[in-house]
Amino acid sequence: MSVFPKVGLPWPQLEAELADMKENDYDWTSGRVAAYTYYRDAELLQVAQSAYMAYFQENLLGTRVFPSLAKIESDIVQMAREIFNAPHGDCSFTSGGTESIFLACFAARERAFARGFPRSEKPQIVCCETLHPAFNKAALFLGMEVVRTPMQDDFRASPALIESAITERTVMLAVSAPSYAQGVFDPVEAVAAIAQARNLWCHVDACIGGFLAPFLAEAGYPEPKFDLSVPGVTSLSADIHKYGMAAKGASLLVFGDSKDRDYTTFEFSAWPKSTYITKSFGGSRPAGSLAAAWAVMKHLGRNGYVENVRRIMQTREQLTEGICQIEGLEVLAPAELCMLTYRCVGPGLDTDALAEQMGKRGWYVGRNARPKSIHLALNTVHVKIVDDYLADLRDAVREVRDGRLVGTEDNHTY
Repeated sequence: MSVFPKVGLPWPQLEAELADMKENDYDWTSGRVAAYTYYRDAELLQVAQSAYMAYFQENLLGTRVFPSLAKIESDIVQMAREIFNAPHGDCSFTSGGTESIFLACFAARERAFARGFPRSEKPQIVCCETLHPAFNKAALFLGMEVVRTPMQDDFRASPALIESAITERTVMLAVSAPSYAQGVFDPVEAVAAIAQARNLWCHVDACIGGFLAPFLAEAGYPEPKFDLSVPGVTSLSADIHKYGMAAKGASLLVFGDSKDRDYTTFEFSAWPKSTYITKSFGGSRPAGSLAAAWAVMKHLGRNGYVENVRRIMQTREQLTEGICQIEGLEVLAPAELCMLTYRCVGPGLDTDALAEQMGKRGWYVGRNARPKSIHLALNTVHVKIVDDYLADLRDAVREVRDGRLVGTEDNHTY
């Protein structure tokens, strides 16, 4: 049976079908999902949706036709320079963290070529094993190689191991701020100093923490040094569609030196239409996600993001305290931002079985493979679920222990 209808269907019918298909989806506004979505409240969601719909049909490629988009993008660039301490830098608005990371790798490669790196050689990126897989994805497409060094006992990168892995083909060092799996910051200052001494590109992947970490100090928490004020840091990626709370399809690639953004430029004139120039991977780009990002950033302001951090950190602390009070569970330290990971350590308790039992209670459960643990990426919506989560967790632990249940491994990233 063909899925493509011969005669077009009316919207009310299609709307009903979509509603039926969503029946088994998790309700991400309820706080039972700690991955994929980032939600504060209905008011902010309405701001993002309204701004998106105001530019639903426009094309960010055509700023000469839509000069308002050039102004919106310029505002976002200015805000990014302020947030990430890049007064002399520039910024690209991208479709997500993967594109931001891709462009950073591309720029590092192109700068190396411009400085005489042999095009017959394979440029190399050196990082810790905890760095996001998007770097390997970018390397695959760009003909580069990623060398991953072992993480330390505290799940951070070792500057010494990174430095020892550098070869004559290394063009880029990359660090996490923080890593997605464990939520800890790599020693950015130490790795950036190595990059600076060796004249290498240093990228900070702050896709997950970029709209939390800059506001830690104002929320009353220690703020690690990670941004473009750190000597030796060349570029930084941060997703507005994560903890920036914007609509999907919104990330930033920020450069400390505006000249380095030129290495992301693609220019082509050998066709009848004249010169084609882009500084991002995409050609046509959705304007709705740009407008939504602008509106959310303006609506929240600095105070709004500080409040987000305060709520998330308090939620993490409450959950950590509650989990530590459950016999047989261990919270993996030292998470520094929005991540919380814990595992079973008591007799008769299996982490995979516990994850499955929490899933049966309506919670979407993320897992880590090394060390095996349950993973939560907390955001502001989780303020309201602390008591319910801990109550279900206590029941699930009893059920696993009493039934001596053994679960099945789940090797998905998220």
